[in-house]
Amino acid sequence: MKLIGSHTSPYARKVRIVLAEKKIEYDFVVDSPWANDSKVPDYNPLGKIPVLMLDDDTALFDSRVIVEYIDNVTPNNKLFPAPNRERIEVKRWEALADGLCDAAVAALLEGKRPVTPEGNDWISRQHDKISRSLEFMAEELGDKSFCMGTHISMADIAVGTALGYLSFRFPDIAWQAAHANLAKLYDKLMQRPAFADTVPHD
Repeated sequence: MKLIGSHTSPYARKVRIVLAEKKIEYDFVVDSPWANDSKVPDYNPLGKIPVLMLDDDTALFDSRVIVEYIDNVTPNNKLFPAPNRERIEVKRWEALADGLCDAAVAALLEGKRPVTPEGNDWISRQHDKISRSLEFMAEELGDKSFCMGTHISMADIAVGTALGYLSFRFPDIAWQAAHANLAKLYDKLMQRPAFADTVPHD
């Protein structure tokens, strides 16, 4: 099994964390779709990472598809519950966390362009999405130990990945001070090797 991604992508990190939590061995191939010589489009027509190459050369893409596949490969450390209301709630957490990452990535990319009023408005809208998402996460988490209560799930991995990406790319967003319960959750997740070993870096 081979994972194509980068050390900066939150979506690739999410998959790496799941692989580690499930104790599945794989080869990590570092490749950025932004590089001129990137091979990513050869595996994913959308030109996005991560891409999981299975042993039969099937390419899986989109992190949400990949992590669900991985969770079904082995029965240990299940991260998704059986199909029911709880499973939908886990996937809602994941969608929210991924959406926060989408907004953060969009703001980051726009910030690299020449400054224009339209660009500033776009960045402001993305930051509004981030702020609202953090507030929603904090309210939903409340005083629970994990997003779904007493046990770690895909919800926590997705949220932890999103919070880690904010710390990496937007250290000026003081989400830890604004949302102490999210900071407590992230600190707890960072004690796990799967999180500590995959901290994003350039």
